Amino acid sequence: MIRKILIAAGTFALLSTTALTPVSAAERKETYKLLDLFGEVLEKVRSEYVEPVNDEDLIEAALNGMLASLDPHSSYLNPKNSKDMDIQTRGEFGGLGLEVTMENGWVKVVSPIDDTPAYRAGMQPGDFVTHLDGEQVQGLSLSEAVDRMRGTVNTDIKLTVRRAGVEQPFDIKLTRAVIKVQTVKGQTHGDIGYIRISQFSATTHADLVRIMAQLKKDIGKTPTGFVIDLRNNPGGLLDQAVAVSDDFLDKGEIVSTRSRRPEDTQRFNARPGDIADGLPLVVLINDGSASASEIVAGALQDHKRAVLLGTRSFGKGSVQTLMPLHGHGSLRLTTARYYTPSGRSIQAVGIEPDIKAAQSKVEPVAGAVVERRSEASLRKALPNPNGEKAKPAEKEKAEETKAPEQPKGEGGKAEAPAPIKLGDPAQDYQLARALDLLRGLSLYRPAQR
Repeated sequence: MIRKILIAAGTFALLSTTALTPVSAAERKETYKLLDLFGEVLEKVRSEYVEPVNDEDLIEAALNGMLASLDPHSSYLNPKNSKDMDIQTRGEFGGLGLEVTMENGWVKVVSPIDDTPAYRAGMQPGDFVTHLDGEQVQGLSLSEAVDRMRGTVNTDIKLTVRRAGVEQPFDIKLTRAVIKVQTVKGQTHGDIGYIRISQFSATTHADLVRIMAQLKKDIGKTPTGFVIDLRNNPGGLLDQAVAVSDDFLDKGEIVSTRSRRPEDTQRFNARPGDIADGLPLVVLINDGSASASEIVAGALQDHKRAVLLGTRSFGKGSVQTLMPLHGHGSLRLTTARYYTPSGRSIQAVGIEPDIKAAQSKVEPVAGAVVERRSEASLRKALPNPNGEKAKPAEKEKAEETKAPEQPKGEGGKAEAPAPIKLGDPAQDYQLARALDLLRGLSLYRPAQR
């Protein structure tokens, strides 16, 4: 079975098998010559390398090298990693609770998953992991680094982290755990419902419908509106992103995917029914909102169903296909781009919020300059097909106050700064802005009837 994925976390839907592109006899002959070259190099490494090497390891490294040369999201998954991905999409897996990619030889955090060891320890999107238990990450492949972060439940690992705005690297000690992801959570703030979607797994749509019904019951009257929080949501299942978008739309296109062959274009459309009953929506996004979460944000923005508030999203607008290799894991290959209902590609440019609001604290933040991360910053990122260029990296400078000295941990490294608690308006400035916006909109609603 071949499956379509949107990767930041990994997003799956059925995809029909496509015919191979025809090649000429001359092209085929040249390909065979190059394969002979590969076989010759492999044989010389096996026979002449200073130490004995394993054929399987060599082939796997060659496959990873070939796919990594294409773009940041194509890769080979050996049988173990392929099984782990299947487990992850079902919403339960072992590890630290980090969605990661590789950049400049370091592991880069796309997003910590809510209520996991990494989240509770204060890991943040954009953090770079430079050492694992004191050993440098540089020189490892992403799959090797991920394998080292995984391990037996209740065992510890020390991550050395570099963070923008923090002068010194610092260590974070994490205890591995079974990660059971509850992807949808809800709470009330007066007569406003707040719903956080941390990623899109197999149960996200059903959980959203259930939690929405509970919030309406808890509020006990017609709600003022709802805040849908997609910040730090790295993606997930395509069918769940479509279903969540459909939950708030009555009609129209949700998303389309387009590959090399025009006949492979797919369009997903909304059906009648809005679980929010047409009430105002504010969707929170940031540079940790990627892939499937950008589909939802883009669909609701294009249909003017929601106001987007926050900062520009990650800009991951490509589609991967997961192709099983019987007995040898699977191939994850970029095969298409996706487009929002208005026909725009967000690849490497992201989604601009309707209202820009950077995350802030009540007290003045020390004068650090923070550079946002994005899909465009990844090595070999696909260009935007419409010719759009990513805007210069946004740098947000706080008031010119002296930065407080970071408390030092063992070895002279700084200790991890305390994370902002998402969902708490007292700490979460973006949420506070969203609640104020909904309350402001409610003042004008009677006049519009």
